[in-house]
Amino acid sequence: PFSTTASVQVNPPKKKAPVGKPHQLNRGAKQTFTKKKRKVEGIDRSRRPAIGERKALRKRVVLSNTNALEVNGLQDISQENLVDDRSRGQVLAIPGAVVDQLRAVEAFKVAQGWGMYSRPAMLVRRETGDYARMMDSLGKGVVRRVLVGERGSGKTVMLLQAMAIAFLKDWVVINIPEEYSPINPNSLPTTYSQKTYTANLLSTISRANPILETLQLSRSVPQPTSFPGTAPLPSIPNNISLARLAQLGAADPENAWQIFQNLYRELTAPGRPALMLCLDGLAHTMCNSQYRDADYKPIHAHQLTLIEWFLGHLSGKKNLPNGGMVLAATSESNNPPVPSLRLALAQLEGNQQVQKDPYRKYDERVLGVFDKGGAVEVQRMGGLLREEARRVMEYWAQSGVYRERISEEVVGREWVISGGGVVGELERACVRMRI
Repeated sequence: PFSTTASVQVNPPKKKAPVGKPHQLNRGAKQTFTKKKRKVEGIDRSRRPAIGERKALRKRVVLSNTNALEVNGLQDISQENLVDDRSRGQVLAIPGAVVDQLRAVEAFKVAQGWGMYSRPAMLVRRETGDYARMMDSLGKGVVRRVLVGERGSGKTVMLLQAMAIAFLKDWVVINIPEEYSPINPNSLPTTYSQKTYTANLLSTISRANPILETLQLSRSVPQPTSFPGTAPLPSIPNNISLARLAQLGAADPENAWQIFQNLYRELTAPGRPALMLCLDGLAHTMCNSQYRDADYKPIHAHQLTLIEWFLGHLSGKKNLPNGGMVLAATSESNNPPVPSLRLALAQLEGNQQVQKDPYRKYDERVLGVFDKGGAVEVQRMGGLLREEARRVMEYWAQSGVYRERISEEVVGREWVISGGGVVGELERACVRMRI
């Protein structure tokens, strides 16, 4: 009942390859030998970044954008239009020479968004006009002020605007940058100088203040006697400019602090221009630094010579004979907890609800900076007015970074969303969340 037939159309089975070594050849065939390259594991042949390249890329500040639209009719700031009430609420451009000076003192920050526009410009707030008029009528007086406020309220930008006004008025501006460098003990009680840090500061002072080229050294530079073991100060000619004196200190870190002291002595001599001293991130100067002494105990920031010098002017213990301003700003984005500073600023601001906690230890060195009655003022930076918010939104629209039609309804909505015109939140809602 069952039958089978042979397969006719099926392909024949393939022959199995001979089992043997793969390199085995037939007898009599020619054979060539090639040397195999041995793989070396664990070696990274990619290009490593040069020394300082990552830091330079991290700190790079872009101040212009060729793809941004040019704003027609954008005027430059000047001494005249800053004190004019008609300029309040307008966006004015910063001149190129002032931009170079602000870049030299590191007034521009990386996260401020200057690279989204064709050129740097600033909103003339009511506080901006107040600073301009204050500098006109200051004379030999000294203003000591700490800027406080919530995150994004414009404290750092207000410092920048104050420095820009000072540059327009040919003041000498010294901005203490946020930097760390190696330290060296100086004297008893032990203070520590930052040689490279001070040398870099002298370099920025000479580049940012061209007025120093016109000021000559009025007296000979004495040999340093306060710090034992210090390298001997080289002979300095008596007829050089103050810019050249700063450059000599920048080129010689070993003697940078002594030259800085002599430069400051020259700047406070009679007939010199007014001084503006600025510092951002005040809380970092009110706590222990990252440094350790020989016994591995933390070094307080007040033991650093430059910080001690600045806080002496902020507290009023040191005076500016030719007048000027001492401005400091707190930071809410990079702010170490310092209860003593928070207590002192709250009491200076008139907040009676903030009192000493009996179960908390306070730093008397921090409280001593602000205990001199009336020497330090506290200025709280708030939000923009609706008219100021409308003007800055119109500037964003003309620059091409804001596409929505500007109306009272849109301005009111964005003003409320930004927490009452907080400029940082307003920029985030209008510009950064749409790019």
